[in-house]
This record gives sequence, C-alpha cells and structure tokens, in this order.
Amino acid sequence: MKALGHYSIIALLILVVLVGVLWPFFDAAGRSSLLVAAAIALPIQVGAFALIVPAFGHGTKFLLRWGLSMLGRMGVVAAIGLSLHRFEDLDPSVLLLGVCGFLFTLLMLEPMFFRSQGSTEFAR
Repeated sequence: MKALGHYSIIALLILVVLVGVLWPFFDAAGRSSLLVAAAIALPIQVGAFALIVPAFGHGTKFLLRWGLSMLGRMGVVAAIGLSLHRFEDLDPSVLLLGVCGFLFTLLMLEPMFFRSQGSTEFAR
C-alpha cells in the first residue's frame, strides 16, 4: 500500500497547486467553491484509488473495481449537480466544474502509481 500513501501526498500537493493557480481568478464565492470542490475531490479520489490498487495486475478484478470507482465518481458529480440549489453561498459553476476538473486531473495521475507497484503486467 505504499502506492496509496504516495498517491495521497502527490494528489494533495497537486490540488494545493491547482487551487493556488486558480485562486486569483475568482471572487469570494468562487474561492469558497474551489476549496469545497478540492475538499470533495480528494477523499473521493483517494478512496477510489484505494479500491483499485489491490486489484492491479488481476485483469477482470481490476476492471471491475475500476468500473465501480468510475461509477462512484460519476455519482458524486451527479449528486453535486442535483443539489447545487442548496449551496447558496457557493458559485455553482465553479463548484461543479472544480469537482469535475479535480477528479479528472487526479484520475490521470493514477497510472503512474500503478507502474510503481512493480508489476507492468495487466492480466495474470
């Protein structure tokens, strides 16, 4: 589970950098939305990665877990989209696009940590 720890740290650092880069472009509501989006995306993404990592190298098991984690991510985005009207102090577009962007960015980071597992073989 060394990959999970490394992934979590790198994911946090990437979110901090992304939020820092985007920060000056938003007003107070946008900044709050950006922080909330990062706070939602990080645990979702780390949890999904934790589900996937043990199955790496086991073909069907890996694909099943990866598919379930993708459905979970889509479910989170859908739930946020359906409940945007409840967040009056947040900018809905920044929140939704922030969560989608952060999840996608961290999703693209995952393959680097699969390679660090030591096995480059996809199916056994």
